[in-house]
Amino acid sequence: MTTATRRYGGFDTEAYDDSSRDHVDELASMRAALEQRIEQLLAGPERNDKLGAAMRASALSAGKRMRPLLLILVARDLGCNSPALIDVACAVELVHAASLILDDMPCMDDASLRRGKPAIHVQFGEDVAILASVALLSRAFGILAQAQDITHATRSRLVAALAQTVGDQGLVRGQFEDLHGGARTPEQIATTNELKTGLLLGVAVDMASIMCHADERVAQQLRAFALAAGQAFQIKDDLLDGPGNDSAVTGKDVGKDVGKATLINTLGQDEAKRRLLACLHEADRCLGAAIGAKGRTRGFVASLFAQGAKKRPASELKPEAPVARELRVAELRV
Repeated sequence: MTTATRRYGGFDTEAYDDSSRDHVDELASMRAALEQRIEQLLAGPERNDKLGAAMRASALSAGKRMRPLLLILVARDLGCNSPALIDVACAVELVHAASLILDDMPCMDDASLRRGKPAIHVQFGEDVAILASVALLSRAFGILAQAQDITHATRSRLVAALAQTVGDQGLVRGQFEDLHGGARTPEQIATTNELKTGLLLGVAVDMASIMCHADERVAQQLRAFALAAGQAFQIKDDLLDGPGNDSAVTGKDVGKDVGKATLINTLGQDEAKRRLLACLHEADRCLGAAIGAKGRTRGFVASLFAQGAKKRPASELKPEAPVARELRVAELRV
């Protein structure tokens, strides 16, 4: 049965459709390799105690592995196939896992669910959760420090990029502003979203360009892509937190953003969806400028936004204006 081409803010998902066997096999293989390597990296003598179990539960829980996959795909699109890529990607994923532990803590976002399972502090206690987060961060930097097939200069740049992303001008600052920012303008909210979501995507592509020794023009386009994509993912996340969504489907608590300064609460759903679409267009433009029209990364990003979209036969689709069609598509859940 023929299906209509689906476009997400410029990303053509038809060319990289979820039903493509090559696409499914490639990503499944990459995810399996990442998870196997994380298993190895967290296989120290403490793996079976409560702290080790918490670290493993966070780092190996079900997830899209979006950031490490993005890093590897961008690097490959730029012509780099260094064996060190997987370790660099795992370091980014451990930082992401550590940040999620802290985000869910009662003193932070107070979430009890993460990826369909009890949050780490619910499973292991708040004390163990905090220690597991610190341990994952330490392990991430240790992985970069010991990665093979990387020059000393490149390794230093990777460590510096990741440290800046985590610190008081990065993820920490974003979470602080989210908790203590009070009433904010849409621009201030976007800045917080950039710190909370865009920067970790940004460091993934930045570290890919460092590994590939990409020129500054390419690096700047990749950073711009990551910031726009991060805004889009944050708006999507806020939409999923809204009324009518089910935590059993989303895999996390819903309703946590009630009363918070989000673009949804500040501008309303319609304007937030328009901004989502604009972010997707900008992300696609910048990514295309960095790696070209045929890069595998573009298809991967398209597939992330296409997840959850129900296909319909072309015969069932009514003609509609392009903007209306894309706004409708933007409403679909990730």
